[in-house]
Amino acid sequence: MHRGQAWLPASDGACVKLVLAFHGTRDPRGVAVCSSIASMVAASVDVPVVVAYADVLQPDVRSVVDGPCVVVPVFLAAGYHVRVDIPAQIGSRPGVVVTPPLGVDAVPAVRERLVEAGVRAGDSVVLAAAGSSDARALADVQAAARLLGAAGVGFVATAVPRVADVVARFSGRVVVASWLLAPGVFHSSLAGCGAEVVAEPVGAHPLVVEVLVRRYFEALGFQRGGVGVVGSGSSVVVHPRTEDLGASPLARR
Repeated sequence: MHRGQAWLPASDGACVKLVLAFHGTRDPRGVAVCSSIASMVAASVDVPVVVAYADVLQPDVRSVVDGPCVVVPVFLAAGYHVRVDIPAQIGSRPGVVVTPPLGVDAVPAVRERLVEAGVRAGDSVVLAAAGSSDARALADVQAAARLLGAAGVGFVATAVPRVADVVARFSGRVVVASWLLAPGVFHSSLAGCGAEVVAEPVGAHPLVVEVLVRRYFEALGFQRGGVGVVGSGSSVVVHPRTEDLGASPLARR
């Protein structure tokens, strides 16, 4: 998977740009979340941090990948944009690494959002996701639900079942966990889903920032004392992996 890789000493790789690739949104609240995440990441690393968008907004990924860099997709699932669109925008530019997306590593942050929302023992937790036509992205959502310990999964658009239909299956108190990065039309629609409580979106959570920073340093090869960065040859795509983050929604309280 590391074709075209050239190892550089730490002093040469210390300022390799970090590109945070978001989906893009016209909702100013979503743009604000992207900016907040980028600011928090920038405060955690001593390298340039740049925001790019796969869709909707500028700058796009293509326009900011202008030299050796690490592209971290800030996506909750590896759907079309992660697997096809972002790599296509990068093309054959040398010295570029695309890391795994945020993905299921956002589960601890979602767990904390549930706690903030007042989830209680005995609640039925439903994970609400945007939806996708990509079966692999839907599988990522199911994986996140299992790690969270959710009793069901519902979608806001594109896929079924819809959130309200899943909520209606349960008697007793239902709490919706938002598998959405930022507030916007999708999250606002959850207010009418019938749940007693709807948690906030993932947002600019410190646990998200930790994952994104880790993705960057893993891509540089700062593991077990090794320092590596792609410096020449073709771009490299590091394929996603799923980590066991625990099953109970309250396990890490």
